[in-house]
Amino acid sequence: MGVKYLLALCSLVWIAEAQVVKVFNVEKYGAVADAKTDNSVAFLKAWNEACKWNGNAMVLIPKGTYMLNEVMFEGPCNGWTNFKIRGVLKASTDLSSYKTENWINFRYVNNLIVNGGGALDGQGSSAWTQNNCRNNPNCHALPTTMKFDFITNSKVHRLHSINSKQNHFMLFACENMTLTRLTLSAPADSPNTDGIKIGESNGVNITSVNIGTGDDCIALISGAKKVRIMDVFCGPGHGISVGSLGKNDGEKDVEDIVVKNCTFSGTDNGLRIKTWASSLSKTLKASNFVYEDIVMDNVENPIIIDQEYCPYPPCKTQVVSNVQISNVKYTNIRGSSMTEIAANFKCSRNKPCQNITTESIRLTRSGGKGGISNSCNNVNGASYGQQIPPSCL
Repeated sequence: MGVKYLLALCSLVWIAEAQVVKVFNVEKYGAVADAKTDNSVAFLKAWNEACKWNGNAMVLIPKGTYMLNEVMFEGPCNGWTNFKIRGVLKASTDLSSYKTENWINFRYVNNLIVNGGGALDGQGSSAWTQNNCRNNPNCHALPTTMKFDFITNSKVHRLHSINSKQNHFMLFACENMTLTRLTLSAPADSPNTDGIKIGESNGVNITSVNIGTGDDCIALISGAKKVRIMDVFCGPGHGISVGSLGKNDGEKDVEDIVVKNCTFSGTDNGLRIKTWASSLSKTLKASNFVYEDIVMDNVENPIIIDQEYCPYPPCKTQVVSNVQISNVKYTNIRGSSMTEIAANFKCSRNKPCQNITTESIRLTRSGGKGGISNSCNNVNGASYGQQIPPSCL
């Protein structure tokens, strides 16, 4: 009996020790919450020591407002690392201080947690007027608020991001990541302020996120695979988009995307797939998408596949998209459209869309003003159940 008790006690002690987290408070490394002192060096010192700690570590940013210039937090680290933001991080407005396209960048970290209930203030209004890359080939791209490169088995939750200069969050080459309980906001007219952009990443889960911004609420670009998006409110913004794809050779397929239980309110688009009309040496694929249980509230283009995407003329109308879109299912999509087209399938003459299905669709004109219909071009598929307006498949 005594031996069993001793063994149980030792087990509890081992568990307790295994869960001990060493805290690295940035203020102990010289960080000052006065909203004007650059705290980059202090934050990096705290990160480097936490990352080297032979166990679980927490980099703690207490309440207060901390000015932070461009900074990169790099691994690999020795254990779980929690970057806990309880205060407000404020970005520099001096664009010359950014040497890369990121403000806060995490790279090569396994088992990372970024949370804390705090906020990231990109101070984007100071830079949006300089977002002129469309017209200026020598422009300097504005920084993403928080970028994750080569991050695995990690979670980002309970954060607010406001007024990003460009993207709020961006994932590249990440695997097994969860983003949840986030609020991302920027004005509807703020340029290129995508909420969450995902590229070349596998196994990303996005849940319980509220996004209002000036571009795509969520953008899935080259190489995004096995992405699950649930319980997202989008508005204002340009919807949840796959693409744009197919502009350049070397892009990777996008596949296995599920979007469920989401609401779009006053957005330019709802569910959008967009590809460039561009000649590629190899066919690119966008396939196996499921859109289910979606509410549209006064959305301009509730459902759209646009394989003639060209946001800035002149456009080469003689060139067709070489992206093959296939196996896309829309189920239980309901609500209102601001325009007369509920579902617009504008597919490629060269690579017609294959196996596009709609089931239980009910989309009416906002305020009952005017008629509504669907449009189909170069698309093969079928419809099932209720179809309002009547299906064109």
